[in-house]
Amino acid sequence: MAFGIVAACILLLIVLLTWGKMNAFLAFLLVSIVGGIWLGLPLPAIPGALQKGIGDTVGGLLPILALGAMLGKLVAESGAAKQIAQSLMGVVGPKYVQWALLAAGFIIGIPLFYGVGFVLMVPLIFSVIYRYKLPAVATGLPALAALSVTHGFLPPHPSPVALVQQFGADMGTTLLYGLVVAVPAILVAGPLFALFLKRIPAGKSTMFRAPENDDMPLPGKVPSFLTALLPVLLLMAGAVTLHTWPALPWLQFAADPSVVMLVCVLTACLTLGRMQGKDMATVMRICGEAVKDIAPVLLVIAGAGALKQVLAQTGVSNQIAEAMQTWPVPPLVLGWMMAAIIRACVGSATIAGLTAAGMVAPLVQAGLADTNLMVLSVGAGSLMFSHVNDAGFWMFREYFSLSIKSTLLSWSVMETLVGVAGMAGILLLQLIL
Repeated sequence: MAFGIVAACILLLIVLLTWGKMNAFLAFLLVSIVGGIWLGLPLPAIPGALQKGIGDTVGGLLPILALGAMLGKLVAESGAAKQIAQSLMGVVGPKYVQWALLAAGFIIGIPLFYGVGFVLMVPLIFSVIYRYKLPAVATGLPALAALSVTHGFLPPHPSPVALVQQFGADMGTTLLYGLVVAVPAILVAGPLFALFLKRIPAGKSTMFRAPENDDMPLPGKVPSFLTALLPVLLLMAGAVTLHTWPALPWLQFAADPSVVMLVCVLTACLTLGRMQGKDMATVMRICGEAVKDIAPVLLVIAGAGALKQVLAQTGVSNQIAEAMQTWPVPPLVLGWMMAAIIRACVGSATIAGLTAAGMVAPLVQAGLADTNLMVLSVGAGSLMFSHVNDAGFWMFREYFSLSIKSTLLSWSVMETLVGVAGMAGILLLQLIL
């Protein structure tokens, strides 16, 4: 009975988001209230459950996500992203330009939100395509696959960070595991899959064009690469050193993700701001605009936290966890499947991941799955089955001027390959660990 009610709530959420076109935050709150009433939570207790769920979920994420948005905005606005892409293409030459674009997509994708990275990369992709007369889809898709993997697997992106919080995982360890899983997933869904896409015709669209300023001097290669990769370097270093010297208070402080991201943003303000001739007011304006960009994502995460708390406070999460333990499906695969199904229905990878996390969190709390691997498995599932209800699907179609059929055969298959290859890598990593 409890599982049926929760399934009905998830179905209601999907209907409100797809058919009803409702704002995600409002839909989560409405479903949380309906679910609380249906599951027998006393009416006076429901507002408190919503507030606790929102506070517990957003409280630890706000500094990391806001600082991550600031870092990404500084990398984009300063021209560091363009410098990274041009430098990589200059090193490898036209023969291996596809690999340069892939590497650029991966590096740029670490600090930048998915939509920003997409809009920045596509004009660069087309400039290379027309310069060297290359097939558009086969050349550009690997770079976008790299962007997708960073979005689903790697902190400090919103969905992985929120999943780390929900499952009680370690940010640095998740990042280390994520990098191990991400590289083969990108290779399978990128260059390997691109071998089959050379005959797909594509045009050039002016829609979503990123503003270009060729007169703007670009930052140097060292500050561009170092600033973009700094979160990865510091989080990885923190994870390794904490395993070596876990009891040192100053090390625990320095390795905290919020402190790491603050250091990264302050570094970016210096290397990509003041050292590039920008005054402090301009740098702070860029940071302020980044906070506005992250607000919709924070609201989605907050709404998912409210639903999670209602499920936990009614006790239904534990009932579902006990029932799931008898299913002949490993917990990691279960989390991946739930996220994939919701993603196919809703379209949003973030909503899919967070909604699935609320379902499988009790399994993690019961010690039935590694917390860090569960973050990655849910993240991999949330990337599956991108089709006509996903904004990324339409951006790719419009940019490359493709038919619906060609977009399904290229973009949708690529996203599915990322999810499947990612899950295979996670299961292999589980065997090794």
